[in-house]
Amino acid sequence: MEFFIENARWIASIIALGGLIFAFRQRAWVMQQDAGNETMQRIARAVQQGAAAFLRREYVYVAIFVVLVSALLLLLSSVEGFDLSPWTVVAFVSGALASGLAGFFGMQIAVRANSRTTQAASKSLDGGLRVAFASGSVMGTTVVSLALLGIGILIVVLSNVKSNPQEMAGALTGFGFGGTAIAIFARVGGGIFTKAADVGADLVGKTEAGIPEDDPRNPAVIADNVGDNVGDVAGMGSDLFESYASSIIAAISLAVLSSAAATNSAALGIGIAAEKSSAAQAYPLLIAALGLVVSIGCTFLVRAQEGATQGQLLGSLRRGVYSASAIIAVLMIGVALLLDLGIGVAIAAIAGLVAGAAIGFSTEYFTSDTYRPTRYLAENSEGGPAIVIIQGIALGMLSVVAPALIVIVATLVAYSSAGLYGVAIAAVGMLSTLSITLATDAYGPVADNAGGIAEMAHMGKEVRARTDALDSLGNTTAAVGKGFAIGSALMTALALIAAFVSVTGIQQINILDARLITGFILGGMLPLLFSAQTMTAVGKAARGVVVEVRRQFKEIPGLMEGQADPDYARCVAISTDSAIRQMILPGALAVIIPIALILGARLARGTDLARFLGAETVVGMLIGSLLVAFMLAVLMANAGGAWDNAKKYIERGNLGGKGSDAHKAAVVGDTVGDPFKDTSGPSLNILLKLLAIVSLVMAPLLK
Repeated sequence: MEFFIENARWIASIIALGGLIFAFRQRAWVMQQDAGNETMQRIARAVQQGAAAFLRREYVYVAIFVVLVSALLLLLSSVEGFDLSPWTVVAFVSGALASGLAGFFGMQIAVRANSRTTQAASKSLDGGLRVAFASGSVMGTTVVSLALLGIGILIVVLSNVKSNPQEMAGALTGFGFGGTAIAIFARVGGGIFTKAADVGADLVGKTEAGIPEDDPRNPAVIADNVGDNVGDVAGMGSDLFESYASSIIAAISLAVLSSAAATNSAALGIGIAAEKSSAAQAYPLLIAALGLVVSIGCTFLVRAQEGATQGQLLGSLRRGVYSASAIIAVLMIGVALLLDLGIGVAIAAIAGLVAGAAIGFSTEYFTSDTYRPTRYLAENSEGGPAIVIIQGIALGMLSVVAPALIVIVATLVAYSSAGLYGVAIAAVGMLSTLSITLATDAYGPVADNAGGIAEMAHMGKEVRARTDALDSLGNTTAAVGKGFAIGSALMTALALIAAFVSVTGIQQINILDARLITGFILGGMLPLLFSAQTMTAVGKAARGVVVEVRRQFKEIPGLMEGQADPDYARCVAISTDSAIRQMILPGALAVIIPIALILGARLARGTDLARFLGAETVVGMLIGSLLVAFMLAVLMANAGGAWDNAKKYIERGNLGGKGSDAHKAAVVGDTVGDPFKDTSGPSLNILLKLLAIVSLVMAPLLK
């Protein structure tokens, strides 16, 4: 037992290195596959160049932001009485770098796997699935490995420089903050880009010109394919990198605070005895490391037979994910008993694991056209666009109920089993199989791009049928991935809030305290303000793309007849400029507001303002934002996913098929749903985590 407690950080680091080796081997295998004919490779290169250009510009702005925040943290660490460690700055930069690398590596392989997936699909369905999923596994394994390696190395370094446990926990929080800082801009910027291009392509191409999706005559089609990668690959990777790292960090922080020297563990309800502190710090590291090993092993279970239905393809992916979940559940119990933490800690971890799977299934039920809700939404398209939009929003509202109840049950089980530490461990449990879960999500954009390349390269009907099957599966996995991201964000934020309360030493809160009520209202307002900014940004960016596509259709002779090529690069440039320019304000506000609130609370101490502003205000803000952001994110993600799949259900020949009045109405609904599910909804995940992690980093100011 002592060996595993003392060497957990080394075990986690070594396994993380092994994960990176596996990711690079998977990448090498994908790159060895046939990239197709010259036309396919030319299209793929255009997507690669557009994605790389966007990411370069985005990371320049993000780097400036990281430098400014680092300077602020360094300044605060030098102020006497503020109790911030300089190591927090080092960890912040490390987290930002690791998160950026995770998104970059994932996107780099995704934009190279698309044409290879198309070519593999030209030979067999299983070949296409294997290439697309292998590229997704590169993303999933890289995200998990970099996060785990970063945390492990930081713990090793901080232990060697004789940092006390509290300083180490604070520095680790900086690592999570760095990951979140990248994620907010990657998600918002990528989401604005992808939906500006998608909305522009659909509104002019499908609705006005009446040409198919991914038609090479559409000037926005390359920008649309670029957007799938910068939003759903790089953005999602940075998002879940931060959730994964922060869940581990929150659990370690609470374990540190459980020591008798740090605080009164029993009074704060942490749930871990002081003498178990070291074992409790080792548990999340070991579970995360074992989860990575299990996930890598289960990726080899994903296979498909030729002619498989969408249900059979989904079953293949589920076989990998569910097998990993079952194995890690057994290991959670074994490790808890090995470390002498008791069965309660394992129950808390399993509660999170089960909750993640349940939220994923709930999301699938409300967004997949296999089930009644989305088919009913498609049927309503016969009544026109207004009815589709009304019913889609209603579906989104209804879909909030199940995830909310699931989280309630999981939180109650976790807290009753192991206190606040149990809540943090539930988040770790939910994300323990992230490597394979994220692989199934990152698979989606690759399959989507593969279908687009098949259309633009005029591949045969048989090839297009296979890529359509892979793409349809990708829509489902993307929706499930978003549901999983939302659920994990909520559990992670709960764990971070628990750590914040413990650090600040708050033991009792009066529900009628004016400071708490003020925080509730402020926190509830922030997600709505944030969503308004991101939705407006998509509208502005999409307008520019719409104008450009219309101009090219009108001014380029022979374009509509297929006798001339559109200017794809111009639409990519418009989407890039708009996304970069408009991601700054919402991203910056998400960081500035909690910092300003905490600094204000610190400065208000000893003055009359303390009656209106204090640590209680911050707690209220965190809880208010968590509740509203979670509900709004589920509503937006599921409504958007249902609109998308209702449109695709009609396009497969149902309810009149393509070109029918029902189809035109469904396209309008899908256009409204695009920023819901791919910009504002996913960005809210990061908002609620960012508010919590920034508050936890700044928490020493309110001790």
